Parts: sequence; structure tokens; C-alpha cells
Amino acid sequence: MTLARRSLTVVGAAAALGLALTGCVAKADVAAAGRLTVSSTADACTVSAHTATSGTLAFDVTNKGAEVTEFYLLAQDGVRIVGEVENVAPGASRTLTVVAQPGEYFTVCKPGMIGDGVGRTGFSVSGDKVAVKGGDAAQKTKAVALYAAFVKDQVGQLLPAAKTFAQAYRTGDDATAKAQFSVVRSYYERIEPVADKLGTLDPRLDYRELDAKAEGLDWTGFHRIEKDLWVPAAGALNSDGATPADKDWSPSTSAERGAYADRLVADLQELYGHVHADAFLKDLEAQGVAGISNGAISLLDEVANGKITGEEDWWSGTDLSDFAANVEGSKMSFSLVRDFADSKGAEGRKLVSQIDRGFSALEAELAVHGSLDAGFAPYSTVTAPQKRDLTDLLNALAEPLSKLTGTILSR
Repeated sequence: MTLARRSLTVVGAAAALGLALTGCVAKADVAAAGRLTVSSTADACTVSAHTATSGTLAFDVTNKGAEVTEFYLLAQDGVRIVGEVENVAPGASRTLTVVAQPGEYFTVCKPGMIGDGVGRTGFSVSGDKVAVKGGDAAQKTKAVALYAAFVKDQVGQLLPAAKTFAQAYRTGDDATAKAQFSVVRSYYERIEPVADKLGTLDPRLDYRELDAKAEGLDWTGFHRIEKDLWVPAAGALNSDGATPADKDWSPSTSAERGAYADRLVADLQELYGHVHADAFLKDLEAQGVAGISNGAISLLDEVANGKITGEEDWWSGTDLSDFAANVEGSKMSFSLVRDFADSKGAEGRKLVSQIDRGFSALEAELAVHGSLDAGFAPYSTVTAPQKRDLTDLLNALAEPLSKLTGTILSR
């Protein structure tokens, strides 16, 4: 199982954890019992202990491998990042210091700073909840840094997974490519607000056929490959319900498949380069926590505008997987800013409670149809009443979530 493919019920359970943001903590604040050692190699991530008492913890990470590495402390859902240290050169050591609240976590190392990582192991923190030091501005800076780390982690898993997917498609191994399609897309769907801001990159990667034609663009990316893998039946119509599926389209030749596969990988390599550049963090810092909050809102808009209608993955019917990944990305963003809303008095606490309940209800309804671990049912099997239920729950969450940014920025 990869770090990304888990049941949404686990994500819902993890929402109860009060995640402390990472930051610079004075060495004097780290008790001897709070210091742990981490040995990172090509195939292992060995932590000196798998339990700790809540409070300030320091993970002293030593890279004993041949590639630059990263170390992560992940929340119980395996997606949200509680703390990370990156760019640990071979033979070098760096320290990750976190204020860890009681709960269940995972530790993992990522040699080469790409892929799923190695040595993913459970880590338990017991004891009482502890106060987090640092002013509001400092905590907001840390929230932005954690969101940047989350995006880089998702893209770091996306790129190698997409290369494997693209190779299967290129060589005509359609069964393998079909099985990987929704998995690969889930990484992208969690961080889509980032790609949306990169000019033509998102259209190249994720435009549907009719959108590309409407703007006079070459149709490439995930959905061009999707249509090759799930060949439309004779007489099938596009998502507008009017345009014949075979109009100005024919299955790709071997050479064309190679070109589309190369283009997908190249565009994702460009995305990888962007999120690992200094300018990316500076852009996030300029947007601040409002940017994170607005990203949570926009991901639900993605669901409302495509997934809930079944238009997004028209040929594969894998819309529920995209739906779930969008919700996960939205919840990740919310988790980083919820404390700022919660601190705004009774109204802020009420709003946070409404959003928490909204996520839980939506996740529970999605779980009726499957999970990212086990796979979701084809969207064609979702009945009209079930779609209405999902729509109602989506709207019930979107309404309080739309107030999140304003609440955070209020005085």
C-alpha cells in the first residue's frame, strides 16, 4: 500500500488529532527522553523508538545512504505532514523538532526525495495535550511551510507513479494502465489548486476533450490517455450529451501513444521542478494562510463542477476516486488553518465544528461506495438518489467552508 491509498474513514478519525506545527524549538526545551535518532538508508528508516510522551520531540536524522534523503512525521491518515526535514545529504545529519500531541503517527524516509518512501512505521505519542509556543504570525508561517511540504510530497509520489503508468500505456499494457489510472490521478487531485495557478500546465495535464477544443488547444494529458484506455462504444456521446465521441478522434497509434506518454511525464516533471523551486515557497508565503484556506474551498468546487456530475472521468468512470482525493486535499488544507478559525471566539469554534461534521458526513457517504485503498465503484453504478445525497452533503460542507477565509482574516 502506498502512503496515498487509504480509506477515507481513517482520514476522518485522524481529524480529532490536534496537530502541532513544526518549528524552531530551543534545544533546552527538548528533554532527553524527547530525543530520538533516525538512520536513513536506501531501504530502511530506523527510528530509535516507536513511542514517546507528548511535548517537544527532536528526531536526529543521519543519512547513511548514497542519495540525498528526507524524513517525515505523518499524521494517522498517512497524508498530512506533521513535520519534515529535507535535503539531508549522504553522510550528513539534520534535526527535525516538533511539538507532538497525543495520537498515532507514522515515520518514513524518502531516499532521493521522490516516491512513496521507505520504512513506513507506526509511531505513538501518549500523555496530555500540550500548548504550542509562538505567536500567531509564527504559527501561520509554519502552516504555510507544512502545506509546501505536503505539496512536494504528493508531487514526489506522483512523478514516479506516472512514469510507470505512462510506460504501461505506451507499450499497450492497457490492463495495467487502467488499474493505475485513478491511483496516479489521486496525487494530482489533492494538490490541484497549485497546478491551476501555473498557466497552461493544468490544461495540458487535465483538460477534458471538449474544454481543450473550446479553447483551441492540443488535447493532451490524463484524459487523452483515458479515452485511449477506455475506448468509447459505437454511438457513444461526449460529456455534453450531444457530441459524438468519435468526432475528430481516433484511437492513438503506437507512435502517438509514445508522444502522449512522453508529454505527460515531461509536464509532470515541470510541475515537480516548480514545487521544488524557491519561488514556489515565496508564492505560498505571499498568499499566506488565506491561500491555504482558499485552496480547501476550491477543491470542493472541483468536486461540484465535475466529479459530482460524472463529467471528469467520462470514459473510465473513476470519478469517485478523484472526488475522494479532492476531499482529502481540502481536509489537509483545513487541518492547517482550523486552529486560526477556532481562536476567533464562539463563532469561530462553531464554524470549525460545522466543517468537521461536514467532512465526517461526506466521508462516510463516500465510504459506502468504496475507498482509495480498495477502489471505488464505477460512477455509473451510483444511483440518482445516491448522487443527490452526495450533492446535499457536499453543499452542506461547502457553505461553512466558504466562510473559513473570512473568519481567519477577521480581527
